[in-house]
Amino acid sequence: MKRLMAAIVLMLVIVCCVTACAGSDVSAVNRKTDQEIRPEETMKELETTAGSSGDTGGDTARQEQTEYIGTVPDACFENAKQQGQVTEIRYESRDYTADDEPAIEKTAYIYLPYGYDEDDSETRYDILYLMHGWTMTAGDFFQDPQSGIVNMLDHMIQSGDIPPVIVVCATFDAQNQPQNFSRSVEELSVFHRDLRENLIPAVESRFHTYAENTTEEGLAASREHRAFGGFSLGAVTTWYQFIYNLDYIKYFLPMSGDCWIMGTYGGLYHPEETVDYLENMLESGGWQETDFRIFQGIGTSDPIWDQTDSQIQEMFVRERFTPENLHYAIIENGRHDIDACERYLYYGLQDFFGQTETSAENAEEEVLGESDGEEEADAGFDPANRDTKVLDVIHSPVFEEYGRLLFPTDRTISDDLTLENVESILTWYNDVNPDKTVEIVNYLGEQAASGNQVFFDIYTEEEKAEDPEKEDTGLFFFRGEPGGKTAICNAGGGFVYVGAMQDSFPHALELSKNGYNAFALIYRPGAQTACEDLARAIAFLHDHAEELGIDMTDYSLWGGSAGARMAAWLGSYGTESFGEKEYPCPAAVIMQYTGLSEVTGNEPPTYNCVGTRDGIASYRTMEERIERIKEQGTDAEIQVFEGLPHGFGLGEGTAAEGWIDQAIVFWERQMQ
Repeated sequence: MKRLMAAIVLMLVIVCCVTACAGSDVSAVNRKTDQEIRPEETMKELETTAGSSGDTGGDTARQEQTEYIGTVPDACFENAKQQGQVTEIRYESRDYTADDEPAIEKTAYIYLPYGYDEDDSETRYDILYLMHGWTMTAGDFFQDPQSGIVNMLDHMIQSGDIPPVIVVCATFDAQNQPQNFSRSVEELSVFHRDLRENLIPAVESRFHTYAENTTEEGLAASREHRAFGGFSLGAVTTWYQFIYNLDYIKYFLPMSGDCWIMGTYGGLYHPEETVDYLENMLESGGWQETDFRIFQGIGTSDPIWDQTDSQIQEMFVRERFTPENLHYAIIENGRHDIDACERYLYYGLQDFFGQTETSAENAEEEVLGESDGEEEADAGFDPANRDTKVLDVIHSPVFEEYGRLLFPTDRTISDDLTLENVESILTWYNDVNPDKTVEIVNYLGEQAASGNQVFFDIYTEEEKAEDPEKEDTGLFFFRGEPGGKTAICNAGGGFVYVGAMQDSFPHALELSKNGYNAFALIYRPGAQTACEDLARAIAFLHDHAEELGIDMTDYSLWGGSAGARMAAWLGSYGTESFGEKEYPCPAAVIMQYTGLSEVTGNEPPTYNCVGTRDGIASYRTMEERIERIKEQGTDAEIQVFEGLPHGFGLGEGTAAEGWIDQAIVFWERQMQ
């Protein structure tokens, strides 16, 4: 339950009243309560200077960029079943406000998600650097009871709203203690150097982010997996990172604060000049519309409203700031407190790393749901439709024990979830076609009901007994022509779950319609285990090709997102690198929307496709990798679709519709 830290708040009120000035940055360590203590002198002067804080500027804001956000589900502040951990680190830095820049030591606090394993260097994590406000310290965001952020992160990850993410809470104060207002402003204005030269290298050389190394090139290449956010003076700090560290960071979350590059309270007193500076910075750096994303949060009753809103309204009328890169999140009657900060984080992190629309119910459900429904006695199969409940499909007798593997085993499936709404449990995916979902269920159900085996275990009973996680693995078979060539399809899901209903089943079904025998792999989440399962699947199909009636010569590996990485890694490194004996490499690797950059020189012919609005996998990174493969003398091809986001699957009804036909042609070109 949210509680008020009364003693701390009273101290802050005294400090704020002594230093009150127009737009004074009000500290925010108190959680929202029925009676909130506010510095009255600051409020009165702000109202006199800047007008009513209730004016939302609706006439000038672009409606498609403005959202009034709701609350965080109460369940998010309870202890989650799957809890992350917070660890303290110390790192070498410098006092950049001093002429001689003396060496100092600073402290930061790191939130590591549930399941983080320091020995697992294959699994990579998105990362958020989070900055506190004035009079706060580096650890305050992670301290109960004044903040519920740790529990909230646990629940968001557990419920699949965001992938597992690392969060770093640092400080701009060189002394690791709160300073007076002027000193804090001086220190935050140079924090960009500490972040770039010291903090990011210290953190990302130790913890497993997407940075292959901490050189400038390595950090720049992984910028699409890095965010910076801050509250109050931390928001001001965030704007400085946008200006100075955009080459390292793609996502920015300023909460209750404006840009001060043109002077203190620049958003209020110099909005045009401030935005001019930002536009010139973007132009001179060659930054494009989709190269960054800003999620600005503010409340209409926040004393910082006017200076923030003034800047954002000016940004709305400029061509460089579009719905692609600027989102304005407003809390009606929201104040300058931790409650508001939690809400900005809750929605902002999903905007950056998760689904753009979230279901509040997800956070209230347990991570491992079980159906109370009873299995029907009838062993036949009744065709499904959009209104068919997912649990009815899972428990259909025709699917025996493997029905649960049709949908993500790591997602909570509610009793009333229907095939119409399967997209709600497929985090990171877009344009899920309910009709295709129904078609897949009916195809597999009819095949099974007619006596054709549609699911194959890849591990023996002894192997599954030794490692129970292998129970959740296997191959679904979509039959093509007898003796036809074979494709193995691998869904994504961030190595957190397997999104087969959007990312491998539809592909396998379409391949079977073209006469090819296609298998969709259900694997254990985790980069290493996923590749081991794919290696085993390749071995299984080679060893049982005759009895399955398939041809494994010139086979292909297909994958989307994390599944694309699996396909690429097996194609480049071979089954022998993942616990199996050596089997022939694939004739082609077909990849969708993954930002894999490595090229070993052993890549098979590779086809890629991706959308320009993909906030997870950079189409530029994919284009560069394809060019490097072609430089090796290997056939490679990429299709880039304008305006498409991540996880579009077959892309039916979008600019990508028909890409699979081109991919098949590419594969056929490689056949001997």
